[in-house]
Amino acid sequence: MNNMELIPTTADNLLDAANGENYEWTDMYAGFADTAEKEGFKDLAIRFRMVGAIEKTHEERYRKLLANVKGGVVFVSKDVAIWKCRNCGHIVVGKYAPKVCPVCGHPQSYFELRAVNY
Repeated sequence: MNNMELIPTTADNLLDAANGENYEWTDMYAGFADTAEKEGFKDLAIRFRMVGAIEKTHEERYRKLLANVKGGVVFVSKDVAIWKCRNCGHIVVGKYAPKVCPVCGHPQSYFELRAVNY
């Protein structure tokens, strides 16, 4: 057995993460909230339920990412998009991220959709 056989796939990691988040919002934080409420800590129970709602959004995000990985669309856009190499900052405009960054040589996995949030 080589070391690569011990490393889970991205899909496996995303599924594991989604399942963990599901446990957190359906069981863990719900249980904390129920206990807090039974013990008279209504404000704390509300906060635990709010945290549970956050954990639910994490699960949803991981499941959407998993669908993208399984569908082979992580580095594909329906429309022309701006892709940025997270290593060197090189910008590519197109429907696909390049297999290799032409500037720094890093693989496609270093590309992300450029977000303009300023």
